[in-house]
Amino acid sequence: MSTSDWFVLIVVLVLFAASVVMALAEMAFSRMTLVRALSLADEGRRGAEKLVRMLDRPERTINSLLLLALVAQLSSAYLLGILLDRQLGTWGIVIGLFVQLVLFFVVAEVVPKTYAIQHTDRAALRTAGFLYAITYFPPMHWLTRGLIGLANIVMPGKGLKQGPFVTEEDLKAMATVAAEEESIEIEERELIHSIFEFGDTVVREVMLPRPDMVAIEADAPVEAGIRTAIDAGFSRIPAYEQSTDNIVGLVYLKDLVARASQGDGAAPVRGSLRDCVFVPEGKRVAELLREMQTKKFHMAIVVDEHGDTAGLVTMEDVLEEIVGEITDEYDVETPDLEVLTDGGFRMPGKTPIDDVSEAAGVKFPDDDWETVGGLVFNLLGRVPDAGDSVESEGHVFTVERMEGQRIMSVCVRPVADAVGSPSVADATDR
Repeated sequence: MSTSDWFVLIVVLVLFAASVVMALAEMAFSRMTLVRALSLADEGRRGAEKLVRMLDRPERTINSLLLLALVAQLSSAYLLGILLDRQLGTWGIVIGLFVQLVLFFVVAEVVPKTYAIQHTDRAALRTAGFLYAITYFPPMHWLTRGLIGLANIVMPGKGLKQGPFVTEEDLKAMATVAAEEESIEIEERELIHSIFEFGDTVVREVMLPRPDMVAIEADAPVEAGIRTAIDAGFSRIPAYEQSTDNIVGLVYLKDLVARASQGDGAAPVRGSLRDCVFVPEGKRVAELLREMQTKKFHMAIVVDEHGDTAGLVTMEDVLEEIVGEITDEYDVETPDLEVLTDGGFRMPGKTPIDDVSEAAGVKFPDDDWETVGGLVFNLLGRVPDAGDSVESEGHVFTVERMEGQRIMSVCVRPVADAVGSPSVADATDR
């Protein structure tokens, strides 16, 4: 081999080593999160501050790194081909391609990237200086921006102003996989999913409907207010004039008890009214929670688009959307959805239709209603009687119990199971 051949071989080895480092850096940086980098920075780890800065705009680092890796691999392959062609001729090129394929796949890709996955923190911190240098080296930055601009010209409208990002669905999938691999608990996965759903939930979906509200007439005596609150197990209840469409304030049980102890038990509760907050039923619960925290209130009256009372919502209702059902010693536990021995389900009329769809494994329509009672009302087109039934998506919904004009209990069975059931009546015959 001539001196020039030895020089070419050294350059090939250097480029190969650089490819190994860049593969390690790419995988480590891709797996590093901004939250983890901030945690490492708080611990005073060397290189963590640089990771934090780069992860603020990760596309800059990734683009520069990918460009360098591509240049290193192409250059080493080209130079090795020339070298082997000089030494072995045509067979040298064939051997060179095989060697390049094996070495780059095994040594320059699989090994460093596997190490980066197993030791992400260590690999990211050790390569942080190198990544920082190529990210903020002006010629490299200009070159990558120019090439990306060219790519956007070739694919107009498909370029991204920012680089790689993680979507909500990606995070949900990651939580699901982590739970399946037992890296996190099932409850933690459900909490992560509920947080995302929390951002899309509106007050109407979590409020206590107006028919279920416990309220007191503003001119009722204090003693009556105390009995009403104690019987319902509430520490505060709304007060109204004439009807619950005209809520005038909230009364606190502790205020009423204090007045009764002073001999004002026969006086109207109006004297104990406190201001209440009114919110529209389309307000997002995330906004309501922030408002409850800043303005320090625990209950709000929900109004519809016409200004009528739609229901009420408490801080407990909002928090339950994140952490699940919260019960105390005053709550009476009733199953929201009971599985029957024949494969059907029994549930209150106020059960969310999404819960029924999930239990039955069928997507029931939910265009203009949110509860199973609302579905039955809309499918029948009238106020049902106990025993009425209606079919939807291969299932029969049978009204078991009514209270006034409200559906209190519904049974849902697949059509094949419901046909022989004596409790199922054809609503069209009524």
